[in-house]
Amino acid sequence: MLALADALQNLNVGNATFKESINVDKIVTEEIEQPKKEIKEISLEEVRAKIASLSKSGKQTEVKALIKKFGANKLTEVSKENYEQLLKEAEEI
Repeated sequence: MLALADALQNLNVGNATFKESINVDKIVTEEIEQPKKEIKEISLEEVRAKIASLSKSGKQTEVKALIKKFGANKLTEVSKENYEQLLKEAEEI
C-alpha cells in the first residue's frame, strides 16, 4: 500500500509539473491571415488597346456606343472606376 501511496503522490507531483511547464494561460494563438486578393487596377492603356483592336476590326459603331453607355464622348472621359466593366463589355463585342 505504501508503494501505491508513493506512486499516487509522484503522479500528482508529476501532473503539477506538467501543468506548470505547459502553462495553458500563456499559450498564444496566432491568427492565420487569409491571403489578400490582389486587385489589379486596369489602366487606360489596357482599355485603349482593346478598344483600338475592336475599332480596327470594323466595330467603330459598337465602340462608340459602349463609350457613350459610360457617359462619355471619348475614352479618356470614362471614369477609372468603370474601366473594368467597360473592358468586360468590350470583350463581349
